[in-house]
Amino acid sequence: MLEPWRTGIVTKIEQAAASTRRFFIQVPELDVFHFKPGQFVTLDLPIHEQRNKRWRSYSIASSPDGTNTFELVIVLLEGGAGTNYLFNQVTTGSALSFRGPQGVFCLPQQLDKDLYFICTGTGVAPFRAMLQHIARHKIPHQNIYLIFGCRLTCDALYRDELKQLEQEIDGYYYLPTFSREPEENREVRRGYVHAIYEELIKGMQPPGYFFLCGWKDMIDEARERLHTLGYTKHDIHLELYG
Repeated sequence: MLEPWRTGIVTKIEQAAASTRRFFIQVPELDVFHFKPGQFVTLDLPIHEQRNKRWRSYSIASSPDGTNTFELVIVLLEGGAGTNYLFNQVTTGSALSFRGPQGVFCLPQQLDKDLYFICTGTGVAPFRAMLQHIARHKIPHQNIYLIFGCRLTCDALYRDELKQLEQEIDGYYYLPTFSREPEENREVRRGYVHAIYEELIKGMQPPGYFFLCGWKDMIDEARERLHTLGYTKHDIHLELYG
């Protein structure tokens, strides 16, 4: 059943990176905002006369915690009407019309295979929610690999938190990689996400669930490479940005 449109109130805004912000949204009409980690909400922003041209969807970046507040992490897109409105017009106390939760980009009921979370940029949002959920509820699982690609170390959203979760979740590995980090920084991995999961698999084709979230080019390439490695559409789950 499709959720009704509701009003959310922005309770806090934090700068997460140079062009990325965290928006904390409370739903006053509900005591608890129920959703599954990995789902998204759709905002109806006053940026166009046609309603469907005002809609912008964003993955929820927080896990369900029994409150009526959730978090979105949003990057400012050059020329993007939706993100320009959110960055330039929305402040603490602003009301946002939204619908959700929606989507089926969620964890399997049984985490009986290794999980490969492959993402770029704000595509890390649903995986942060899933990892928080696994840690909070101590959900049994196999190995979990978060393979997170961005340009520079300063773009690595939630970096300290996602690294700290290695201490809380057995068999979880945080594997960021940076495509434009200066050579002088020898402490980080360079390159793109594809080399990392290919190295983990090493031609063995171990059973796994592959979750891909981020920009279309990355997802298209990852899906093609995984198919070549022998994985099928049943092994690969997608959430596309842009």
